[in-house]
Amino acid sequence: MMTSMPPATIHAGAKPSSKSALPRPNRPLVIIGLMGAGKTSIGRQLAKMLKMPFVDSDIALVSQAGISIEEIFSRYGEETFRQFERKVIGQLLADQRPKVVAVGGGAFVQPETRALIQEKGISIWLRATMPQLMERIQANANRPLLKQGDPAEILAKLMDVRYPIYAEAAITVDSLDGAMYLTVQAIANALSQYLAESPS
Repeated sequence: MMTSMPPATIHAGAKPSSKSALPRPNRPLVIIGLMGAGKTSIGRQLAKMLKMPFVDSDIALVSQAGISIEEIFSRYGEETFRQFERKVIGQLLADQRPKVVAVGGGAFVQPETRALIQEKGISIWLRATMPQLMERIQANANRPLLKQGDPAEILAKLMDVRYPIYAEAAITVDSLDGAMYLTVQAIANALSQYLAESPS
């Protein structure tokens, strides 16, 4: 079993270095975090920087299912969705080739899915604050979990439950306001540090 490294955290006040060499991971990078953290947009830009493929597990899941995530929740319930989600993530990580994979907010919370991600890839928690999340989710109303009540209350509860679990990720990087490049570079810097400290 792999020994997990302590999280490498880049704080919002850190100044990313543009002169550092790009990291060369030998397995998938898995971006985790709450809805609105920016996993897909940041993950896509990170993949572009590292010249690696990018895939969003939610998009792959919808493609296989032939119906939306909201419809899966409505028809079959969350338990069935989580089983299907784990299957799709397993498929994406099976070959362990370097790529960037953004996964849904609840994926890493599931023990079996979390173990799969930790074994096959390098987990990166994109940590965001409540104000950041609230501002970003305004643009997307198609989030099943937020339709169960007041979005702010739901997000607060999700943060209480999920953030301690997200903290088990190999790397933690704060989602920064401003240019997306700052967060992408912060991830690259933290990843370089992680790879330098990790056993080969």
